[in-house]
Order: sequence, then C-alpha cells, then structure tokens
Amino acid sequence: MSLTRCPNGHMFSTRKHGNLCPYCSISVEPAAAKGGDRKAAQQPETDDKTMPYLGETKGIHPVTGWLVCIEGPQLGQDYRIMAEKNFIGRSEEMHIRIIGDNTVSRRNHAVIVYDPKKRNFYLLPGDASGLAYHNNEAVYSPVELTSYDVIQLGHSKFIFIPLCGAHFEWEDSSG
Repeated sequence: MSLTRCPNGHMFSTRKHGNLCPYCSISVEPAAAKGGDRKAAQQPETDDKTMPYLGETKGIHPVTGWLVCIEGPQLGQDYRIMAEKNFIGRSEEMHIRIIGDNTVSRRNHAVIVYDPKKRNFYLLPGDASGLAYHNNEAVYSPVELTSYDVIQLGHSKFIFIPLCGAHFEWEDSSG
C-alpha cells in the first residue's frame, strides 16, 4: 500500500488521492511520496502536527446532588445533578441520560433545577409527552424537591439525594 504523511501528520493513500492530502488539501512532494525522501514525508515537524481537540479542559462543574435508580433497567445507577437546569431523557444530548427504558422520552421528559442563589432543587415537567411523577403525584408545574423524594419517569424510579443546600454550598471562586 502506498501510504504517505502530509506535513500536518495526516496519513493517506497516494494511489487513491494522488499527492493531495484529502484532509487538509496540502500537496505532498512527489519525490517524498515515491520514496526519495520518504523519511521526511513520514516524519513531519512536531509544531505542525494535527492534534486532537479534547474539548474545554478548564472549569469543573461540581455536582450538587444525585438521582439514584431504585427501580427499572438501570437499577443502582447514579446520575449527577449540576447547578441550574438538568434536562432528562434518553438522548445523548440530555444532561441526565436514562438508557434502557424506552418509556422515558428521548428529549426533555423532565427537568431538575438547582438554584444556587436560593439553594434549592425543583422538578419541572418537560415538554415531551411523558409524565413525570414526584412521590406518586403527576408533576404539572414546578415542585420543590427534598431529600429522598421519589421521582418516576416511565418505568424507572429514582431517589433524590441533595448535596448542596442549607448545609453545604460550593464556594464561588469566579468573583
């Protein structure tokens, strides 16, 4: 196989793509690709090498509480609750992703909110078709959560465990 490396570090087939890198459209010298200066084509300078982007690494978002599955397909699984809005559903985009229970809506089945100014938690109904239950009562408007409340979404039940509140709060180091 005729693989070569462009100056940005991408490997590609010269048989399939010729001397033009399909990733960054940089032309590779034919002599380097054919073998005359093969080492130079395969060993780019480290300053120009393409590096993976791993996302923002600064700023940790501390946990404010947890949901723990006490009934359903994810029995025993815990879910972190962060400050402000936490959208719940099966989709990967949800802050709290409940997998294995197809009766939970894909997006926005419910929302758990932690208000750091007032130091309290709320359960809000989502905009999906499924209902959320708080201690066996359907949630139609925001309901304040307290320790060990039971939340039901689809066929899954969760117990609510707060960390932040009247007795503990993360210090705001941004100001």
